[in-house]
Parts: sequence; structure tokens; C-alpha cells
Amino acid sequence: MRLLIAAMLVLLGAGLPHASGIAGQAVDRIDVQARSRSVQPGELVVLTIAPSSRVERVRLRAFDRDVAAFTAPEPSGEPRWQALVGIDLDVKPGTYPVAIDADEGRLRATYDLVVAPKHFPTRRLTVNESFVNPPPSERERIEREAKLLENVWVSPAPERLWTAPFVRPVAEPANSRFGTRSIFNGVPRAPHGGADFLSPAGTPIHAPGGGRIAIARGLYFTGNTVVIDHGLGLFSTLAHLSVIDVDEGDRVTAGQVVGKVGATGRVTGPHLHWAVRAGNARVDPIALLTLLGDQK
Repeated sequence: MRLLIAAMLVLLGAGLPHASGIAGQAVDRIDVQARSRSVQPGELVVLTIAPSSRVERVRLRAFDRDVAAFTAPEPSGEPRWQALVGIDLDVKPGTYPVAIDADEGRLRATYDLVVAPKHFPTRRLTVNESFVNPPPSERERIEREAKLLENVWVSPAPERLWTAPFVRPVAEPANSRFGTRSIFNGVPRAPHGGADFLSPAGTPIHAPGGGRIAIARGLYFTGNTVVIDHGLGLFSTLAHLSVIDVDEGDRVTAGQVVGKVGATGRVTGPHLHWAVRAGNARVDPIALLTLLGDQK
């Protein structure tokens, strides 16, 4: 899929005069480039941030949340930073500014993301009724697991834990669309926040990227589940496993086997569900592969 490339040159070092006011005066600036499949709900945007002078720290804020920035190698030796901005499934069309701050305000820039509308189809599935309207006896467990997940999302590793390109967790292609509106047993439920791969039961599942195992246990809705913290707010969730081959706290590398495909939790048959969060935004895992993985 053709990638959308955008670039913008933006103003000035904080407190510095405009170049037109002083002959020969160089003006510090920040150059910003954005790379994505599209700018729509559920997409991932990779921002490359190149200050005209070397800086020690870059901070971003988008969609009312902080976005981590990290240094990226550059053959030319010029200073360059990158950040992953996720556009959540529920974001409405419109213009959303990304505020960029370098060295506590010495340089500032704003990059506008113009989010276009996107239509998501609807799917209707029949599953065990206990996964649509759980019995009262399971409510405490469901609430406890929801809190566990929320605590993971808001406490990512502060450093980048992946180095190699991201890889497919299984060889089979995705067979269900990310973001599809789901109706279980006639009842509307949350959108499909991942990609499903119709792999046979027992198929080895590979870590999509390097990171630390944040969760490796059975959960009510997703069955046997592995959550990988890739650092800087980027997470992979691998769900419905038959076997988990890692423990919480383990470090893994891209391609390492973390479990096997199964049919545990709310499913209609064996498959792998892979979900990705970037800065607590639900984004399409295939976008991650396209931008940072083996599908570039």
C-alpha cells in the first residue's frame, strides 16, 4: 500500500528573532515529516523530527496525551528523533495539532494531523452466551482483569525495547478487518480492536517485536493471553492461545516463540487475535508491520 508522506517546516526557536529581522542570522527550526498508510481512525503515524541544532530532549503531545519520542540513527549524523502517534478507533474526523517541544521550550513546533473519516463494516457472531452476558459470579474477575490491563497500558517501559523490525506473529494472513463493529448474539459490543489470523490450533506464535512480557495468563474474554510491552507506550496483545511459553517479566526478541494458537476465551474457533496499542490508542497491527516491520 502506498504510504502517505507529508512534510512541514515550522517556526522558530523560542525567544529568537525572525531571520528576516537580522541579516545573516540563522534561525533554529524543527523539520517534521509524517509517514503513514493514511490519516484515519485506527492508523499509526510515524513522525520524524529533525531540529536544525542538536537537542537533548524532545516531547510531544497529541490527542490530549503525551507521546514519547526516541532517537533514531541517521547516516548523515544530523540530529533526528521519531515518535509513534496512534489515532484511536474512536477519533472523529478533524484537524488535531501535535505539539512538539525540544529542550524545555527552546524549540517548539506544531504539526497538524488532518484525520479523514473511515467506514468500518459490521460483523455478527454467535458465541457462548456467558461471554456476552457474563454471570454475576464472573463480574469480580472481569473487573479485576480490566484494572490489570489498564494498569499495564498506563505504565509502559520508559525506553524503547525493540530494535529489529517487527515481524508477523504467524504466517497466515489476517482474515478479519481491524475496527469492524461487532455484534455478539445480537448484542452490540466494542469494535474489533485487532487483527485475526485463522491459523490452525497449535501453530507457534512469534513475538512481533522485542520487549518485556507484561501479562502471560488466562483472562476471561481473551483466554490465554500474552501482552508484550515494547516500550514507549507501544504494546502487542496476543490472545486465545492454547499454550503460553513465556512468563511475566521475561524479555523477548522479535520472532521468539511465546505460545501456540488456540481457541480459549470468547471465540468461534481456533485463531490468533493480535492487537496493538500506541500511546493507549488502538491501531491496526498491519499498519505497524507496514511502517516498522518486514512489510516496508
